Parts: sequence; C-alpha cells; structure tokens
Amino acid sequence: MSKSEISVAYAREHFAEYLGRVTYSKDRVVVTKHGKKVAAVVPYEDLELLEKLESAIDFKSAKAALAEAKKHGTIPWPKAKKKLGL
Repeated sequence: MSKSEISVAYAREHFAEYLGRVTYSKDRVVVTKHGKKVAAVVPYEDLELLEKLESAIDFKSAKAALAEAKKHGTIPWPKAKKKLGL
C-alpha cells in the first residue's frame, strides 16, 4: 500500500487510473487544490474501518454523557429553554 498526492486538475485527467490503484493495490490518494490537501480517495475497506471507529467513539461519548446525567441529574427541557433564553 502506498500513498500518492495529486492535484485536482491531474486527478480529473487521470481519475480512472488512480481509482484502479485504489481498488486493486489498496493505494491511498490525497487530492490537493492550490497545494492544500482537500480530499482523499481510499479503499472502501478503509472507509468502513473509519466509520466503525467513529461509531465506537460516538458510543463511548454517549455512554459517558448518560453516566454524567445519572450522577448529576438532568434539567427538564422547558427549564433548559428558559435558562438559555429560547
């Protein structure tokens, strides 16, 4: 597996080639615009892994928030709206 960095213009002209490299060689391609990294083309398996990691982080955060609410209590929505000036 390798990583390439290409410009948007070059990606536009050679997309099929780089898509093949991502698909079959599991390469990762970073796309730049005016020298700034703006996107990446990665194997679908990498995206699935990233989504699983995000879900695990979200679950951990939600679990911590529920534990905090259980420990410190909650505020009823009407009272919270009033406190926030909504």
